[in-house]
Amino acid sequence: MSRAAVLAAEPSAPAAAGAAILARVRAAFDERLDAGARSPLAVGFSGGGDSLALLLAARAWADEAGRPVLALTVDHGLQPQSGAWTFGAAEIARRLGVGFRALGWTGPKPSAGLPAAARRARHALLAAAARQAGARVLLLGHTLDDVLEAGRMRAEGSNVGAPRAWSPSPVWPEGRGLFLLRPLLGLRRAALRELLGPSGLGWIEDPANDDLRYARARAREGARRGDGEAVPIPAYRPEPGPLAAGADAAGVVRLERAALLALPPDDRRRLLAAALVCAGGGERLPRSASAQRLLAVIETGAPFTATLAGARIAAGPEILIARDAGRIDPAPRPLPAGDVPVWDGRFELSAAEPGWRARPLGGLAARLDPEARLALRRIPAFARAALPALVDDRGNIICPILAQGSVVRARTLVGARLAAACGRIARENQVGSGSDGEERPGALS
Repeated sequence: MSRAAVLAAEPSAPAAAGAAILARVRAAFDERLDAGARSPLAVGFSGGGDSLALLLAARAWADEAGRPVLALTVDHGLQPQSGAWTFGAAEIARRLGVGFRALGWTGPKPSAGLPAAARRARHALLAAAARQAGARVLLLGHTLDDVLEAGRMRAEGSNVGAPRAWSPSPVWPEGRGLFLLRPLLGLRRAALRELLGPSGLGWIEDPANDDLRYARARAREGARRGDGEAVPIPAYRPEPGPLAAGADAAGVVRLERAALLALPPDDRRRLLAAALVCAGGGERLPRSASAQRLLAVIETGAPFTATLAGARIAAGPEILIARDAGRIDPAPRPLPAGDVPVWDGRFELSAAEPGWRARPLGGLAARLDPEARLALRRIPAFARAALPALVDDRGNIICPILAQGSVVRARTLVGARLAAACGRIARENQVGSGSDGEERPGALS
């Protein structure tokens, strides 16, 4: 898109058809967003038609609510014209009177698996920028066409997931405390052009979308031809009844075995997979076949121990899941004073003074002070070695989970992450709450 095309006309009010689309999208905003919040609405804005329609709809809703809008554009650096596209996106944001930030995917690119790597990088950049701006929700412009394309890709053997209208950010830990809202998911791309035409704004068409070397482009062509069956949009469903599933301040997930087995088979497997990845601090769910084998052992009712997805499981009447200490890098990592990094995907750590380094507690427990050693006994034995320990050059050792203080602090992310994965977060004003690690009911959507 050239600068001339961007500046071709001033935005105008949408026509009647566009207004009907705006009303439908506004209902999705009303369902999930908090009109009284003052934080910005972060919008993933590629400069393409779908994200432009989303930006117009978001601006209309935000103007009524009195909230700012921030457009976030990722430049992957994969196309020679990507710089011009980013410039065009910035010009559109300026004309619409919304904030804008360009995000670049820098560094070497993989020679294989480029689409997946680009997708992961895009989500990570958007999530980090949205969180930095104070947003709890990131708006994305996926449509019903994207749902159909993902269905076709899975039918051809891909493991790509189906986009959901409301879901936690898929990247970790960059996406902690952030939800995705896709309010266009029930609309076809063609219908969105009803909204774009009267706006007087141009949009880009990425040639990679038509490059049939990629599975996504082939699926898009099939969906465009209409030779794919419509598929339902995956919902973010809260568990209809209480289930004892939560995490404590040490990041140990607890599941009632009988309650888990009382769930329908698919929900049972999804809940177990979510518990494993949250307790293990990773990003990828275990393979379905592996989770199913673990469930088969759980269904026997016998006590057992096992490891999967970076987590260790100790099962009796209650199933305890914690990080597998043997999978943690034991090398101490500097903890800059004033910063709050995420350690091992499970804890936010902070230090008021410089000189502290973070490492797993394994092998250091005997050097803790007597009060901390006493508190350590309250934590399941198999979970102790994976707790964070902070050491300094003077030989001081602190486990902040056991002794929170003014010098060092730790906050578990496991409980809030599990609650998000389990359908307990329905609206923007709930995102980021419940992150103190206390046990809470939950079940996977």
